[in-house]
Amino acid sequence: MTGFDAVGAAYASHSDSARGRLRHDLVERRLLTELPARPAAVLDVGCGNGEMTLRLAAAGHRVTGADPSARMLAAAADRLAARPGLADRVRLVGADLASLPFDGERFDAVCCHGVLMYLDEPGEALARLAGLVAPGGLLSVLAKNRRSIGVREALAGEYATARRLIESGADRSVGNLGRETRGDTAEALDRLAADHGLTPLPWQGVRIFHDHLDDTWAPDPVAYAAALELEWAASWRSPHRDMSHLVHTLARRPERSGS
Repeated sequence: MTGFDAVGAAYASHSDSARGRLRHDLVERRLLTELPARPAAVLDVGCGNGEMTLRLAAAGHRVTGADPSARMLAAAADRLAARPGLADRVRLVGADLASLPFDGERFDAVCCHGVLMYLDEPGEALARLAGLVAPGGLLSVLAKNRRSIGVREALAGEYATARRLIESGADRSVGNLGRETRGDTAEALDRLAADHGLTPLPWQGVRIFHDHLDDTWAPDPVAYAAALELEWAASWRSPHRDMSHLVHTLARRPERSGS
């Protein structure tokens, strides 16, 4: 994730757009259906400017946001300062996946959203993340969908690029923030979670029908709500979810026997 500071402003702008909000709303909805009603201890790895950290804290959970970028953490801290009612439920930590300082802690949920695509391979990261999930806890991973590489380019009319990506079976392409990013399949991520003792849950596709739109897409509230409900309905169903730009995989660690 070296140099991610350079795209921090672009990420913040994207998150504030309707297209970015669509991603966050879909992921948050799924997480809140899987998290316990009681306040849960959540770790948000690669928290960026704190978008999901603050959403989960606002839902009543105790959230630790970790990110290697001092600039992104400062943005998260500024957003937290604007919402003082959440202060006692959020802590922010400067750390990347390789240096997470939580060896003695376990979490009811570990989230890692939009991070794996910047790594050369997901195995080591999944092992580290899975090790932080408490019995009965949840691992939530949002990754770029390898199967859909080339689809965004095709729908945007970039036919030569789309054809090259599709014919070569590319596992990476230039992402929304202008950096080349790598894709994973939901099935491969589920296998990795299972290898570390977690039970995969049904995965969802995120941003199926609206991914090719740019951040100037500005539907009115009624149109946005309709778009969100359409994406949610399709996110559970193949073949629609197979063409999503992102895959949201979840897996749960079984409770301890006899508990």
